[in-house]
Amino acid sequence: MNRSPLALAALATVAVPGLDAYDVRRPVHPGSDFDVAVVVDSVRQRWVVRAPQHPAAGAVLEAEVALLEALGPFVDDGRLPFSIPRPAGFAHLPEGGRASVHREVPGRPLQLETLRPGPGLAAAVGRAVAAIHELPTSVVENAGLPAYDAAGYRERRQAEVDEAARTGLVPPSLLRRWEELLEDVAMWRFRPTVVHGDLSSNHVLVADGAVGGVLEWGSTMVADPADDLSWLLVAAPQDAVDAILEAYLLRRTELTDPHLADRALLAGELALARWLLHGVRAQRQDVVDDAVQMLRDLEEHTLVDEAAGQYS
Repeated sequence: MNRSPLALAALATVAVPGLDAYDVRRPVHPGSDFDVAVVVDSVRQRWVVRAPQHPAAGAVLEAEVALLEALGPFVDDGRLPFSIPRPAGFAHLPEGGRASVHREVPGRPLQLETLRPGPGLAAAVGRAVAAIHELPTSVVENAGLPAYDAAGYRERRQAEVDEAARTGLVPPSLLRRWEELLEDVAMWRFRPTVVHGDLSSNHVLVADGAVGGVLEWGSTMVADPADDLSWLLVAAPQDAVDAILEAYLLRRTELTDPHLADRALLAGELALARWLLHGVRAQRQDVVDDAVQMLRDLEEHTLVDEAAGQYS
């Protein structure tokens, strides 16, 4: 079901008694699976209302709400050094399930290209990711979200590569590279942590030169901490990556993971395989074509690096 902004504003007024909606608008990055609107009330406070479009999204929302409620004390006492959405009310939907409303988390999306080396924003990003990974795994498990051990998560990655291979659209050199890395047992000896699972520039907000908020916790799980670092290692300026990792490692406790960066880079490559699989499953030829082109570009890049001796 696709709801109009006005319908979402009406849900917000039901969910939060006393909320006097003055204006409503679509967010810049609405995402998928949810109808989302930003409601401005009569005193100019901004609220976000999210309504699931189908039952599976409703189940994700319920698990995310349980997780966010458990994370609240970690924000309050500073163990999470940023804001998160804090559910303020709910409205039941005619078809079942419910919509959630929370105050808008202030800040602007992180622009990776602006990161610089040193103790500034890049280091703050590293500390923010580390703080997530330092959370007790029980907060995820108690919310009913997935939890993997290292061996199980490696098998999950292998299954993704096998499924991508069956499409016949992944360059053979990439498949060989991925299979070799997945067969390296030593590389996959890591301590599973709480992982956000969907970190991106749109989900990490910057305020006053620091990480002010982190959004979209529905993909959180206990898994490989390398996954949350992947987007940074792949897309941030290289000189800023060193600052991110240094701050991250300083914030972590009991961290002995010599292959963390290697798995993070591999996760970035496997994200293209998952994009391809999404296109195939959804029968979206535009997505398939986009994924195939990116895989070809990756193949060319890795072949150049291997020729230069950058890969063992």
